[in-house]
Amino acid sequence: MAAPKKETELDKAQKQFDDFEDNIKELTLDRANQAPKLETEATHKLSQKEIAEAKDIYLKPERSIASKEKFNEDYRDQYNYAKEYTRFIAENKEIIGESIEIWTKPFAGMPAEYWKVPVNKPVWGPKYLAEQIKRANYHRFSMHNSTVGGDHMGQYYGTMVVDNVVQRLDAQKATSSVPVYMGARHF
Repeated sequence: MAAPKKETELDKAQKQFDDFEDNIKELTLDRANQAPKLETEATHKLSQKEIAEAKDIYLKPERSIASKEKFNEDYRDQYNYAKEYTRFIAENKEIIGESIEIWTKPFAGMPAEYWKVPVNKPVWGPKYLAEQIKRANYHRFSMHNSTVGGDHMGQYYGTMVVDNVVQRLDAQKATSSVPVYMGARHF
């Protein structure tokens, strides 16, 4: 009698393993992009008055490396829009208070630029820099035990893979009494 019980336990374990494997196979880029973003609070606590009274800090790249590629003139209008300076507040959500060091190369044919961006204070920088900081996130995969099903014998538990998007760096518009036209996109 002990042998059939062991086989059923082995069958259950195999089914759980197969379900887990199916869950892993479903993790495609499309599914990862639909993952919920974990909400975090802004680390800067600046009031609108403090933002309006803050001195203007204009960023420029610390280092620039030229490109051998030829710039595609079809993208000139997009480049002109992306290089416009905008006022934003950068946040480092992983290492709070540490300045952001980042490389940018918004278009082929443009130089790669190294920036040091101070955090938690309003700064002026190109829109492509703010957009790249805003895109800095990663996916966190974790195992989550959940109820897979049940019958008259009881409930069965299994493991699911849960995906969340964690915002590593962030850039938000620094609004003040002087409106800055930002266009239809975030930056």
